Amino acid sequence: MAQKTQDAQGPLAGLRVIEFTSIGPGPHAAMLLADLGADVLRIDRAGGNGWPNPIVDRGRAAKAVDIRSEAGRDWCRAAAAHADVLIEGFRPGVMERLGLGPDVLCAANPRLVYGRMTGWGQEGPLARSAGHDINYIALSGALAAMGRPGEPAAVPLNLVGDFGGGSMFLVFGLLAALWERGRSGRGQVVDAAIIDGVASLMTMFTGLVPTGRISLDRADNLLGGAAPFYRCYLCADGREVSVGPLEPPFFAAMMAALGLGALAGAQYDTARWGELTGALAATFASQPQEHWASLFAGSDACVAPVLSAAEAPGHPHHLARATFVEAAGLVQAAPAPRFSRTGGAIRPAGDADAMLAAWQAV
Repeated sequence: MAQKTQDAQGPLAGLRVIEFTSIGPGPHAAMLLADLGADVLRIDRAGGNGWPNPIVDRGRAAKAVDIRSEAGRDWCRAAAAHADVLIEGFRPGVMERLGLGPDVLCAANPRLVYGRMTGWGQEGPLARSAGHDINYIALSGALAAMGRPGEPAAVPLNLVGDFGGGSMFLVFGLLAALWERGRSGRGQVVDAAIIDGVASLMTMFTGLVPTGRISLDRADNLLGGAAPFYRCYLCADGREVSVGPLEPPFFAAMMAALGLGALAGAQYDTARWGELTGALAATFASQPQEHWASLFAGSDACVAPVLSAAEAPGHPHHLARATFVEAAGLVQAAPAPRFSRTGGAIRPAGDADAMLAAWQAV
């Protein structure tokens, strides 16, 4: 399962990142940067963040620092003076009260890109309130579109808020600020709020509503499970297959393979969706998952088995691409995305004091 890379240094080699330990999107953002070659120095708290994660926490140099003490804050200021990027995930105002806010650190290091990761953002009536992924996606319009009509909204994994709207937008903002710094020579503050990121993610769907292509009403949401050709079905062994042939040629290919070709013309006839659903459910329930996985492997029918997280690394496509690698005794996702020359790599943990000394020596 070894990952193939051309240059283990990664495209972010030489980038110096300070991460104040947090949970969720902050550590994930730091992992992404470390995977692509950045030197990440994590300023930890005694006992860690309460959510130890040997995969997401990979590739750092960590040091436990009491940031409530003057000595601890001095150490942080010394590190920030030599950093390119800082990531923090405290509630608004906390870093300022500690004397570690952008007013202090960016004044001492004008090239510093100061990344702030929160749920609600740095201002607004909810800015200082507690919240979690489910609350952010609820207030962004995403959660209301998920689930079955007449039932409470289906709670997705934290992929939508914490990581889709959070860490990915934080990294996007940091890299954009670094690009601008290359022209201006000046850093800036990046306010990455999960609620903003999810609102941006929702533009794909809210933009399609006026066109009539989709509805966000759960009873009619083409992409939310209302359509019989975009949902999951149970197999004879109790396992599932995912079905997603949105385009008529792909739908026709699936129906032909299932022996249901006579119903192929009913794909977008909503009056017949009940009939289609019944036929598809009965057919998929007649054979185990492996039968359908073999039947549709490599086809354009857009049918794939629903695999568990433990099963996914063993799928032939992942094996061929080395999507997962083994590092530190754990099977984990390889660095992404991939680069033709400067591929990323999972790096071993480093020594924080040695890393800072190397920064100061340059």
